[in-house]
Amino acid sequence: MKEFKGNVLFLDRSDINTDEIIPAKYLTEIEKAAMKPHLLEDLQLDGFHPKADIKEKAVIVTQDNFGCGSSREHAPWALEENGIYVVIASSFARIFRQNMFNCGMLAIELSKDRINTIFKEFGKSNVQIAVDVETSVIMIQSKDQTKKIEFQISEFDRALIKTGGWVEYADKHY
Repeated sequence: MKEFKGNVLFLDRSDINTDEIIPAKYLTEIEKAAMKPHLLEDLQLDGFHPKADIKEKAVIVTQDNFGCGSSREHAPWALEENGIYVVIASSFARIFRQNMFNCGMLAIELSKDRINTIFKEFGKSNVQIAVDVETSVIMIQSKDQTKKIEFQISEFDRALIKTGGWVEYADKHY
């Protein structure tokens, strides 16, 4: 099972689509690793600099409808290649969300109010998040404060996470 903890990349925008996560021109790559340097390179967000801001981040906190657009698996793969195994948002595009779980990664949905509170309380500081998949608890920690937030995922999605993704789950159960 992957580690679901690390430094947070705050992306305060809704509707970040799969073309912004990994531009379509890189979809012909045959190695996942080839996508690594191109994660979020086309994302338009004031003050965001992909090369500098993604470095050493393991968790994304964002707004509504993350992963909208086409249904490519490449978007979670590009995140995974950069060591980002957790995305926390108020909503996800359905196929993107399932692709995350199929890759053994976490797509955690929290209420819009809760996401806005996280941005307000933590969005301007260096923050670490640790997610306990067993207890469905997110621990957010900055220099000045710690916050515990509970979340929900289905038992099937939890099983996908614990086995490392769909392929590993299928190998184990079928």
